[in-house]
Amino acid sequence: MKLIHDATELGNGSRKVCLAIGVFDGVHLGHQQIIRQTVADARQHDALALVVTFDCHPNTIVAPDRVPPQIYSRSQKLRAIESLGVDALLEIRFNKPFSEKSGDVFIRELARDLGKIHSVCVGADFVFGHRRSGNVALLKTLGAELHFQVHGLAAVALDGQAVSSTRIREMIRAGNFDAASQMLGRPYAICGRVVEGDRLGRQLGFPTANLDAANLILPSNGVYSAVTRLNDRLYRAALNIGFRPTVTSAWPQLRVEAYVLDFSGELYGTELELEIGAKLRDERRFDSPEELRQQIARDVAAVRAAE
Repeated sequence: MKLIHDATELGNGSRKVCLAIGVFDGVHLGHQQIIRQTVADARQHDALALVVTFDCHPNTIVAPDRVPPQIYSRSQKLRAIESLGVDALLEIRFNKPFSEKSGDVFIRELARDLGKIHSVCVGADFVFGHRRSGNVALLKTLGAELHFQVHGLAAVALDGQAVSSTRIREMIRAGNFDAASQMLGRPYAICGRVVEGDRLGRQLGFPTANLDAANLILPSNGVYSAVTRLNDRLYRAALNIGFRPTVTSAWPQLRVEAYVLDFSGELYGTELELEIGAKLRDERRFDSPEELRQQIARDVAAVRAAE
């Protein structure tokens, strides 16, 4: 999959382009339907399948007080989209000037820069452009003028309810990972770069990898079993999410820490993806570091017993 940041970089020559446009957080079953329709159109008409998305959630710019936590990190999102067989992904920088473009201007500029659009596929309720001026009706009007087809696909339903990023976030918060995974079409996992910590886990005999999980939706605080893949091998892990109440701190920070069983080596700077399993216990305060160490040992034993 070719990753571009400007439509003129596609280099499609005289080939037509089929577009899927959306935020695609989580790349859930509904998003997959949109992207698969685009890929099918492209294959049928000897065109390129191009996903158009953004480098951040639009609310980051237009409604910063209502930015939802993201289901996937950027790298997870790109991998999920690539797995669907698209030819290229246009990741647009969503900044203030871009947010002030009307839906009409946005589509006309894409048509100009891409040369020839064969089809545009979006969700039936997708809105875009300044003051949400663009929708499926506008796309169909522009399609008639600029000669491209429009697919406005209805939401995918699961258990009688529409699959949506909002529902997936609710399931993750509630710890219902099976429901979240069903809607995602793949096991739910969190992903983040391993950053420097205070090495407390190492002092206790359980060196942990601290994940940068900023802006991600997270389950409730506590300890979970997890699985991760490193160097093409699966490892069990004990995952802690919380504020570490046993550790005295003037500025408590939410931490996402994983102790990877039977792994030795440095992980700083690498990206760690953890598929979350059962919750082992809630977060709690211990009276001493030794009590905490003993509990971590029990947590690790519980993860190992789950094997």
